[in-house]
Amino acid sequence: MSAPAAQVPVSTTRSGGSAPEPRTGRRKPKLSFRHRASAWDRRYSPYLYISPFFILFAVVGLFPLIYTAWVATHDWDLIMGQGEFIGGENFMAVLGERGFWISLRNTLSIFILSSAPQVVIAILIAYLLDYNLRARTFWRMGVLIPYVVTPVAVALIFSNLFGDRFGLVNSILETVGIDAIGWHSGTLPSHLAIATMVNFRWTGYNALIFLAAMQAVPRDLYEAAAIDGAGKVRQFISVTIPNLRPTIIFVIITSTIGGLQIFDEPRMFDQYGRGGTDGQWQTMTMYLYELGWTRSDFGQASAVAVLLFLLIVAIGLINFVITRRISSSEVKR
Repeated sequence: MSAPAAQVPVSTTRSGGSAPEPRTGRRKPKLSFRHRASAWDRRYSPYLYISPFFILFAVVGLFPLIYTAWVATHDWDLIMGQGEFIGGENFMAVLGERGFWISLRNTLSIFILSSAPQVVIAILIAYLLDYNLRARTFWRMGVLIPYVVTPVAVALIFSNLFGDRFGLVNSILETVGIDAIGWHSGTLPSHLAIATMVNFRWTGYNALIFLAAMQAVPRDLYEAAAIDGAGKVRQFISVTIPNLRPTIIFVIITSTIGGLQIFDEPRMFDQYGRGGTDGQWQTMTMYLYELGWTRSDFGQASAVAVLLFLLIVAIGLINFVITRRISSSEVKR
């Protein structure tokens, strides 16, 4: 049986023209409309599926952010509306007021008192819930109950618990021989009381996030650690915590964003909603509200909003860099 003869390409070169590609005898198959539509679907449909989120974000997130920055550079009154362009005068006026720095101090203080203990307690609760407890579904759902309670109800309950004269907390302190604390008159006591409200609402929510991450840790790691003689505490430190790094970073970032925007709890801490007689617990969002809706100065209120946004971005980046550096240093060990 003889081998088939090789096909010799036919040259069609003309004098003075470029050499065309040799013909191979194969023609590119012509795609039908159905095949072209299928190719377009595979190429562009993922962008179409995620586009609603970005469109919605552009409308309700990006546009208000840009518009707030625009208002901050104008003399903008609640009644008279837009005034003339004044550049950074609103920022300079806000930074020159004592109330802004007091609100900044209060915001950072409440944020630190609430976020750090919240993450630690949430991890410990999640570790306990990860055991084979009886009625574990009940316990796991129980930690979420404070989250579904409205912030107003939480604030009303805790403002009575931390009442200066007839509050339950002061009654217990007096029973054990400790003087009553002015939870509403003192700066640090008021911050502790408000941080307690925040921790009450958000600790269970974060505990469930950590619990979901713990259940994704391979059980083989615990068995190997137990064979090597590691106890429960050692397994928690050497196995559980390292596998929770991405989740810890996520919770820290979200806690930073939420903690610096705290408004409901401090506003409802007393019946006046002004953050105390001397601004003991007035946060930046409450100060923004006062500028915009009490003094009717939208320009300065928008300037505070822009400064708060920059503060959240700065602290979020610091948290991200620190946690990533700690994680990378532990991996190198």
